[in-house]
Amino acid sequence: MNRKHSSSSLISLSNMSADACPSLLTPEEEEEEKQHLQKIISALKFYRKYSLAKVNKTESYLNSLPKRHQQMLSKYRHHLSIVRDCIDKNQVVIKKMLVDNPLCDSSSVSQRDLDGHVAKIRHQEMEHAQSTLKAIARDWSPECVEERDQSYKPIIEAIEQYFNPKDYNENEVKILVPGCGLGRLTYELACRGYECEGNEFSYFMLIASNFVLNFCTDENMYSLYPWVHQTVNNLRRADQTAAVRFPDVSPAKNKPTGRLSVVAGDFLEVYTTPDVYDCVATCFFIDCANNVIDFIETIYRILVPGGIWVNLGPLLYHFSDMHNEDSIEPTFEDIMHVIDSVGFEVLTSKTGVRTKYAQNPNSMLKSEYESLFWICRKPLNSSGDGGDDMEANQSDADGMA
Repeated sequence: MNRKHSSSSLISLSNMSADACPSLLTPEEEEEEKQHLQKIISALKFYRKYSLAKVNKTESYLNSLPKRHQQMLSKYRHHLSIVRDCIDKNQVVIKKMLVDNPLCDSSSVSQRDLDGHVAKIRHQEMEHAQSTLKAIARDWSPECVEERDQSYKPIIEAIEQYFNPKDYNENEVKILVPGCGLGRLTYELACRGYECEGNEFSYFMLIASNFVLNFCTDENMYSLYPWVHQTVNNLRRADQTAAVRFPDVSPAKNKPTGRLSVVAGDFLEVYTTPDVYDCVATCFFIDCANNVIDFIETIYRILVPGGIWVNLGPLLYHFSDMHNEDSIEPTFEDIMHVIDSVGFEVLTSKTGVRTKYAQNPNSMLKSEYESLFWICRKPLNSSGDGGDDMEANQSDADGMA
């Protein structure tokens, strides 16, 4: 389902309540959107029950083994009780995330709503709930600082090179971070004095980022067990039940000097006004599109002439294996051709940038990307629409043929 948020509902760091904006949805679409949000909240509330059911299944099988096998696994049995405790503690954090959240308040999810949605919750929603815990660890725990540096540091350094904070007043440079997730990159850029706007489509991410950005008043005030659902490739029992603390810095206490905001909605539907941003920073984002060219053209359109696009990430193409979704999966070569055709000037292009994404540092199996990194500039003499520029370039080429 292609969700459409009613508007660019602005969520600021100082006040996460959504600004009132005229609805762009029909009553039927508004009801569909409400039902979707309720389903997400229900999945978060159902996290403990769902997770414990899987542990119970394992223990039930353990109990069916021969007694001598069970005796050999006495420590493993005790480990399962620790896993249960970790799940309970994760649910405590999830419950806090849902308290005083404007998204949750507006949906008015009662126990009756929860009961009605639980039967409809798919395994995919529960995987997203578990992934949200890992996303919190990736963006806001001290244990994942190395992983953050791999992804965010090259982007931040590139932006500082082109927009040296010493040369600009606060909020003079306007940056957009599409697919901002838990908001750490957005926060770091705002801390350097830029006006930084994040954009996020996932309600899982929006609910969690609201909690971290506005309600985590002290450093490392919460514990989370993000790897507790990884039951395989563990060297030690303690690796599965390892805790991370978050946030390593409190955004509520350490407010950035630049203006920070988050807009909820579909990137392609929210950002249609040309020539707005000095910089667009994308991290593990462009492969989230059914048609990546739509993303590239939109980025070109919303940049001011002379503005830059900084990108880092792989080409995983999230919709490539979904039977009910259309998808194209252009290679890096194809992407570079598209970028040139749209009208961008490629200033820097690198391959093989080693990056991890939400990886358990103690797992026997770790995935690592050889990511792409590039910096592109929209020419000073360009128009707002990348599609128009591309058609103009094609016309010039046809005329020369």
